[in-house]
Amino acid sequence: MYILYGNPGMANLAPHMALEAIGAPYRMVRIDPRAGEHQTPDYLRLNPTGRVPTLVDGDQPIFETVAILLHLADRHPDAGLLPPIGTMERGLAYQWLIHLTNSVQAAYVAYYYPERQVADPAHADSAKQAAEARLNDLFDVIEKALEGREWLSGDKPGVVDFMLLLMVRWGRNFAGRPPRTLPNLGAHAARTAALPAVARAFEQEGLAQPRY
Repeated sequence: MYILYGNPGMANLAPHMALEAIGAPYRMVRIDPRAGEHQTPDYLRLNPTGRVPTLVDGDQPIFETVAILLHLADRHPDAGLLPPIGTMERGLAYQWLIHLTNSVQAAYVAYYYPERQVADPAHADSAKQAAEARLNDLFDVIEKALEGREWLSGDKPGVVDFMLLLMVRWGRNFAGRPPRTLPNLGAHAARTAALPAVARAFEQEGLAQPRY
């Protein structure tokens, strides 16, 4: 049985969707960063970065959201959460997963924690505005990539789409242009959120559905 450590609505949501889509036995363990539970010795033994999520597969903990998604997709190929190995679609899935974590998710760190980006706290608001502008540019790229497509990689939903829904959801409170207001991204988010596995993951985390 898998164990997924996380907190409602945080990065664990994407692996949670994948676990529901796979149908393998798992259980969720809540780790609340606001209560400091991510810095306890027991949790740091699993994930020395002190972040969520962490997946435990047997005796082996795995951290980093995209690494967990790739591991689950590879462990359960019959679920079809990644295109076949060696195909161009598989390469594009890697491309978008890395883009979503290296560029989009990294920009969200600056958006949600702008005080970490500046030496003078007085400049935090400016840093947050700059991060939102950067995220708008990044979502424009994905909006264009979705033209004429239902899913970001391949002809069926998979871990790339779960990760994208998570990123779109995190921008739901943008001051300017939430990513869901872009036509292709909004339609993609609605399609993904309507998948039964995704709806179950939202419900189990106590999140209103849809909230993107």
